[in-house]
Order: sequence, then C-alpha cells, then structure tokens
Amino acid sequence: MPKRTNKNYPNNFKQEAVSLATEQGYSVVEAPASLNITDKLLYNWVTKF
Repeated sequence: MPKRTNKNYPNNFKQEAVSLATEQGYSVVEAPASLNITDKLLYNWVTKF
C-alpha cells in the first residue's frame, strides 16, 4: 500500500479559500468542492485565518 503524502498549500491559497467561504457568499460545501479540498480542511483554515 503506498504511503499517503500531505499536500502543502501556500498561505495566499488558504486565505482565498477562507474568503470564498466567509465573504463571497459560497457555502461551506460549495467552496471546498470548487477548490478540490475537503470541508474539514477549509474549516481548519477558517479557524486559523
């Protein structure tokens, strides 16, 4: 079984994703789907940024 690697995202990408969910009217389900990330990951970023 191949080892899973974590993907690192730049801070500006994280901030744009948070902006989509909080300021631009996307739902918490729509924003991560459009960015190909998980909703849990976006939630973590929202709490940090």
